[in-house]
Amino acid sequence: MTGGGDVPGLNPCIRAITLAALDQGWTVTGFRRGWHGFLRIDPDDPETIDAQTWNLDRERVRGIDRSGGTILHTSRTDPRTQREGDRTDHVLKVLDALGIDAMVTLGGDGTLRFSAHLAGLGFPVISVPKTMDNDVNGTDYCIGFSTAVSRSAEAINALRTTTGSHERIAVVELFGRRSGETALLAGFLAQVDRTVIAEVPADPDVLLPLLAEDRRSNPANYAVCVISEGAKIEGQGRSDEIGKSATHRIDPGIGQQLAGIIEEETGIGTVVQELAYLMRSGEPDALDRMVGFAFGGMAVQLLRDGEKGRMVALKDGNYCHVPNDCVVAGQKIVDVERLYDREAYRARIQRVEGMPMFLY
Repeated sequence: MTGGGDVPGLNPCIRAITLAALDQGWTVTGFRRGWHGFLRIDPDDPETIDAQTWNLDRERVRGIDRSGGTILHTSRTDPRTQREGDRTDHVLKVLDALGIDAMVTLGGDGTLRFSAHLAGLGFPVISVPKTMDNDVNGTDYCIGFSTAVSRSAEAINALRTTTGSHERIAVVELFGRRSGETALLAGFLAQVDRTVIAEVPADPDVLLPLLAEDRRSNPANYAVCVISEGAKIEGQGRSDEIGKSATHRIDPGIGQQLAGIIEEETGIGTVVQELAYLMRSGEPDALDRMVGFAFGGMAVQLLRDGEKGRMVALKDGNYCHVPNDCVVAGQKIVDVERLYDREAYRARIQRVEGMPMFLY
């Protein structure tokens, strides 16, 4: 089952799980539409079962690794927080009625928290972390992160032609509500002028002069700033006063807010781009295919070996597995002191010897 936001790399993982399980002689059921679809199953109504599940065989998963998203579709649903109350008992009833012996769940923080809850009740669950924000606690890498960073860096660099042609400051907003890791790495790889991450509030009195100087010192007379959607601007009241800026709109995102402050206080025009869902669209890159295949195969190996309540993970560049309740034990965010210069609003990667590929 896949839950939460879709990311490239889910389908390779689904294919790997299916083929590895079939090789064990097991039957594979794909639950559709995340936990929401699960809750729509009436064990006594075959039509609801047919609507919310698929039998996954070799033909069903043939070629899906070349496409993005998830063939099982997805939703953002936690069975414990429904209007009718906690529906965990319904989930367990469905699992029992359908003869499900174990589950592999692919998701981010929310999906995996409920997976850990099921494991805590004794049901065999193996979790697979996926999120383009790369913020699941307990693993250095989540499926979808590499493709999101690659898409972002490509789009940022493409935007330079327009920004330079108009001699403006580009503000590129990337997904990342709690963690600024995607913005930090994409900004570093695209070699932007400044990057504002979710973990460090931006002070306009510091950031704006830096951007103005970046623009002035560039022969093409433009600058680029990347900002996480979860970033904050010190003195938020200032953004409420934006009214004359062409970038102002009702309920502006943080990128729009920052652009409005730039225009109002410096007089420099801006180009605002929210990459949003484009970051998670399209086919997976090579790394997300590789990790998707590896995580899927490893999940089945763990079930074969009698493991349960585990999450597949990458630590220091090595595949491993950890207790799946680690997702509730903490929150993964950027190590600001080690990887970010809060005064310059830039990545600070001074030494890489001995560090894993993603610097964590």
